[in-house]
Amino acid sequence: MNEWRSDAGLQGRVVIVTGAGGGIGTEVARGFAEAGSLVAAVDRPGSPVAEVVRGLPGHGHQAIEDDLADLASHDRILDRVSGMGSLTALAHLAAVLRRRATVNDVTEEDWDIQHGVNLKATFFLNRSVRNYLVEQGTPGAIVNFSSQGWWTGGFGGSVVYAAAKGGVVSMSRGLARSFAPDLVRVNVVSPGGVDTQMMTGGVDPAANEAFIKMIPLGRFARPDELVGAVIFLASDASSYITGAVINVSGGQLMY
Repeated sequence: MNEWRSDAGLQGRVVIVTGAGGGIGTEVARGFAEAGSLVAAVDRPGSPVAEVVRGLPGHGHQAIEDDLADLASHDRILDRVSGMGSLTALAHLAAVLRRRATVNDVTEEDWDIQHGVNLKATFFLNRSVRNYLVEQGTPGAIVNFSSQGWWTGGFGGSVVYAAAKGGVVSMSRGLARSFAPDLVRVNVVSPGGVDTQMMTGGVDPAANEAFIKMIPLGRFARPDELVGAVIFLASDASSYITGAVINVSGGQLMY
């Protein structure tokens, strides 16, 4: 029987956190470090991920700068992780959003970049991590990030982003079934409005105020308020949960 702790099984184990150089990803990396994990913090070249790692509690963490859209980077990342210890989880937060005023303003490049990073890279990174865990001979957990846009269709010029994030949910459910025989669980965290640059940057303040009015709790989430859901889904405390979508939206999205 598992010890009842929301961070059970994470102490001394390696966790990969993508998108760790800012926003929610930084807080998730810190949450895992506080839980006693060794964090492989991944973000694109030129991001402040090395600075984030220097500020994490504990020892043995690594900053990895690479472009997840380059599928060859996944093996490079796992090669780095292999020297850190036993991998137990992937928290995949890396994403790109390109807002456009109308759908007529969306370019093919906009589509390809958002689907390449948000959906294609997610599939291949998930598969690489599953294969690594199988070779390692241990169970593990994958926590992908979607968005409430997977359900609403997106607000504020984010239709293409929402389409990719809808794909993340469908794909994660399929991978949860596919990976279950290998004892690798796949779940999804779906944030609503969060006070990050991705959410508020370049958006008319009046539009943000209108968005907040749709949230029963009456405010955007702080990035650290997403950490608990991720830690829980990565830990042994959720050992019988796979294929689930945890909605963290302050009550804006209820289903």
